[in-house]
Amino acid sequence: MRAYKLTKDGEIETGLCGRALLAEPMLNKGVAFTPEERKELGLEGLLPPGVLTIEEQVQRVYEQFLKQPDDLHKNIALSDLMHRNTVLFYRLLTEHLSEMLPIVYTPTVGRAIQEYSHAYHKPGGIYLSIDHVGGIEQAFRNLGLEPGDIDLIVATDSESILGIGDWGVGGINIAIGKLAVYTAAAGIDPSRVLAVVLDAGTNNGELLADPLYMGCRHERVRGERYDAFIDSYVRTALDFFPNALLHWEDFGNVNARRIIDKYGSEILTFNDDIQGTGAVTLAAVLSGVELSGIPLAEQRVLVFGPGAAGIGNADQIAAAMELAGLSEQEARGRFWAYDYRGLLTEETEGVLEFQRPYLRTATECADWEREEVGKKEKESGTASVDIGVGESSAAGESAVGRIPLLEVVRRVKPTILIGTSGVAGAFTEEIVREMASHVERPVIMPMSNPTQLAEAVPADLLNWTDGRALIATGSPFEPVVHDGVMVEIGQSNNALVFPGLGLGSIVTRSARITERMFAAAADAVAGLSDLSRPGAALLPGVRDLRRVSQEVAIAVAEAAMEDGAARFYPEDVRAAVQDAMWDCAYKPIRLDAREAALA
Repeated sequence: MRAYKLTKDGEIETGLCGRALLAEPMLNKGVAFTPEERKELGLEGLLPPGVLTIEEQVQRVYEQFLKQPDDLHKNIALSDLMHRNTVLFYRLLTEHLSEMLPIVYTPTVGRAIQEYSHAYHKPGGIYLSIDHVGGIEQAFRNLGLEPGDIDLIVATDSESILGIGDWGVGGINIAIGKLAVYTAAAGIDPSRVLAVVLDAGTNNGELLADPLYMGCRHERVRGERYDAFIDSYVRTALDFFPNALLHWEDFGNVNARRIIDKYGSEILTFNDDIQGTGAVTLAAVLSGVELSGIPLAEQRVLVFGPGAAGIGNADQIAAAMELAGLSEQEARGRFWAYDYRGLLTEETEGVLEFQRPYLRTATECADWEREEVGKKEKESGTASVDIGVGESSAAGESAVGRIPLLEVVRRVKPTILIGTSGVAGAFTEEIVREMASHVERPVIMPMSNPTQLAEAVPADLLNWTDGRALIATGSPFEPVVHDGVMVEIGQSNNALVFPGLGLGSIVTRSARITERMFAAAADAVAGLSDLSRPGAALLPGVRDLRRVSQEVAIAVAEAAMEDGAARFYPEDVRAAVQDAMWDCAYKPIRLDAREAALA
């Protein structure tokens, strides 16, 4: 049971007082407690006598933030503030969102995860171990919460954290960081969310050899035992919190796809790396469609790097094509997938199940130019492309008869080129010029991150296409001046989608997230880009994240009702979304004498 409750008049009643009250981050106001509250709540003498407003507190903690020596220490300082005074933390974050988003989330959270066992200072969320599956129920019970107390759970097994790989128990920080974005962007109540790490072991030898590592000390468990672990988590989480949205984050490619394929149509859940990435990519594509003048159903899409993220992008775009009137077969026929083996066809060996819908027939490309992967290329790694098995494949495997990427571009004449390969510089001048020779406004999206892994850089893409390329990237890039026009580069940041997607689903108490809901989220994001302005980005910037998230939530809620996935149908969707957004402001607190007596 919670230590406090919100009254009808917007005040907080609690049985906590004195030091116990100051230790509760959702209630602690620090020196913003009024003299009256200090007297009633047993705080006199426990705080400096001066009383500051929240605005003054924000000024002070921002000064402290700026004095930190580097981004990692800034991340730690913000984490300490969140665990000490939640309202103040979110007030600071929302007022400086574009500056602090890279600190609380990617890329700095990656360093915090790597240093987790050494920089550890306070637990967050819950830690579930594959070595103690029987303890999952007790872990949830130890939260002391009621069934209606949690709306959102972000879980990770930490196998594929951002661009840094497997970091075991430290992955709890990616779940915490994701939840911070949910609250800052979409106003999801931070007291109604939960971070979970699903510790199945780690294949990171550095962690296993570290005497201070705090996770399970063995290699990753896979197969039936892993599946049973995930199933136990899902079942227990929904037993305790039946209305919660389950968000999956940074799982390895194979497990990520299997999990969402198993549960996606049954419960309220989504995988941000697959479906969130797909939705924001679709948003950029929709903007590109508007500027290119080529209808979505007529686009030809080449996916370079068809792993979980790459195929997730294809799935979202194909689903939107179906909503636009194509059959499933017609929509899949608008895609070509390419990895280190070349173009994926029916003859390609080792194809993963989720890649099969995008295989081309052998007869289609029987007379296309082919090449052998040479020794020099193997040694350099330039043939390495993410094939969706957890990490990029080394090019040491021979791929005799591979169709070169340039030949695929020549034959397919793609209108959209998406890179999710992690192969830096793969979109060469020759390839880009060939693409641009067949389409007036080519949509080119080097999505791999971090920045040094991008398939191309925007300045080159603009130069090679005489300024005609429509560009979105996975990493942030500064604007490029081309022929006197300042061209803004839209970052395909999942934060543009997942907060509003979650909020819209929660507001309507959706039973599941449908393809129409993903498409509605993408359409809402695309609609917030001012494409009439020369050089405008295909996507809105994170500085508008609060407004973007609200519009996405409204669109998602309306789509949920249209699809029959909603279990609550508000008469005024916009008002319902706005009312659901938590406001990071202090509320009056008064002592509940009965609860205090029981305590």
